[in-house]
Amino acid sequence: MKYILGIKYGGHDTSAALLVNGKLVAACSQERYTRDKHSRLFPKEAALDCLKIGKINIDQINQIAFVNDVKSQIREIYLKPAITSDERLDFLFKDFERVKNIKNVDEIIRKNLNYKGQIKYYRHHLCHVASAYFPSGFKNALCLSIDGVGEYETGIIASGKSGKIKTLYNKNRYPHSLGLLYSAVTHYLGWKHHCDEGIIMGLAPYGDSSKIIPRFKKSYLQVFKEILTNKGDFQYKINLDYIDYYSARDKWVTDKFIKIFGPKRKWIDPLTSHHKNIAAALQDQLENVVLKQLKIARRKFNLDKLCLAGGVALNCSLNGKIAKSKIFKEVFIQPASGDDGCAYGATLLAYAASKKKIMPKKMHNFYKGSCFTNKEIESSLIKSKLKYSRPKNLFRDVSNYIKQGKIIGWFQGGAEFGPRALGNRSILCKPYPKQMKDHLNIRVKFREEFRPFAPSVLNEFREDFFHINQDSPHMLMACKIKKDKIKDVPAIVHVDGTCRVQTVKKDINDRFYNLIKEFNHQTKIPVLLNTSFNVKGQPIVNTPTEAIETFKSTKIDVLAIGDFLLVKN
Repeated sequence: MKYILGIKYGGHDTSAALLVNGKLVAACSQERYTRDKHSRLFPKEAALDCLKIGKINIDQINQIAFVNDVKSQIREIYLKPAITSDERLDFLFKDFERVKNIKNVDEIIRKNLNYKGQIKYYRHHLCHVASAYFPSGFKNALCLSIDGVGEYETGIIASGKSGKIKTLYNKNRYPHSLGLLYSAVTHYLGWKHHCDEGIIMGLAPYGDSSKIIPRFKKSYLQVFKEILTNKGDFQYKINLDYIDYYSARDKWVTDKFIKIFGPKRKWIDPLTSHHKNIAAALQDQLENVVLKQLKIARRKFNLDKLCLAGGVALNCSLNGKIAKSKIFKEVFIQPASGDDGCAYGATLLAYAASKKKIMPKKMHNFYKGSCFTNKEIESSLIKSKLKYSRPKNLFRDVSNYIKQGKIIGWFQGGAEFGPRALGNRSILCKPYPKQMKDHLNIRVKFREEFRPFAPSVLNEFREDFFHINQDSPHMLMACKIKKDKIKDVPAIVHVDGTCRVQTVKKDINDRFYNLIKEFNHQTKIPVLLNTSFNVKGQPIVNTPTEAIETFKSTKIDVLAIGDFLLVKN
């Protein structure tokens, strides 16, 4: 048996993953254990849970595969810039503890996990690429990874051919970063960088990038075309006259940006059309740059399938535009496309190195996190002192409650890997009427009213409702809804007529499939509104106790947890 433990540590979204003979057995994000969203802590609890799920101990691990070439990262991000810039020298001093942790990562791993075996290091973006290519099932594919920054690359283009990954382009370097640009604008608009970028994506369709900026002669999009430009076939360039995360900590945008767009918005400030237009311009230019890059890559490298990874691959609107463009025959995005997914990618690179070559194999089942038996769940229920039952037909009873307009907490099987609730740690309700979205927001989610909720649809009905021609199991692709179906599911339709679709198959998630099937039987609607089982600002619930506490503290009407049912009066 070959046991490889992947560790992502250093920066946000730390995680662990366990590969056994090339198969993903467990994958866990540290935030689920520490309850701090996008956790930067060493993923000790995540790693230990991976071992528990795999039913092994740390001494059985053949290799720990660590994400990032730490020596390269320190040299390129800290030491080289510090030599030529007093501002970057100040960065080095302020980040000294972080640099020390990166340098001493071997010691940190061994101390936290009591590990005595082999540790190897793998480049950040190659980990991203591997995490998407190998589970795609595509023998040959173009692979694109884009995020904030790895060692110093902010994105790479690679090929996956017959199980071998080859870097084709890696000249996009820090500070020229699509991910950090998006974070900068997120911060400027009053939300948290490295956390709330999805809010900006949801806000963008409410704006109009063609509008002229008040007291300025250019449109919002024209300015963002000055901020972000294509350079050559694959390079993109950030105009540092506007964006400043490089030389000044927590500043993010320059005085020039402020002069054009006005003062930074505080989160309590009203959200105006001006702010919406900024979000729209950012999204539009991001799409322009990436689509141009992909069109050239498709023509130059003659690969007709695409694997997407990196934090920017969580941008459903961009992914939808890529799919709609038909540049590629098929697109695959793995659900933990952000930095947490790198732990999985590192294990694959390690395994491939030991075997010389492994072939991609289609894998859509990423329910690889914490899992609890009915006995464990019932123990938590008993401790809660809440009244519960074990119905003969859980799916029929829950479906009936959904049909009545009840909000359901749905806690089943292994936790999903990545930021999306894919039917095991979900809050569910019916996708109609239109006001159901507001009802859910007011009672449970407490989030911005403009943010969309996702539809989970039985895969065999996907093309009846949506303009989509491929599986979308991980809720990472926005597509248009068919006009004649809007009346049936208005609560899941965004302002631009798109939906962030999850297609559900029986062989991937049997229990979630059966629930939607039963709802379809009762209502003739094979769609449920699906959102993550959490409240604003918190990670998705991970344990039965957390699910029960969220049920108690919110206005969720019904909790379906394992085979048990709790109903509020």
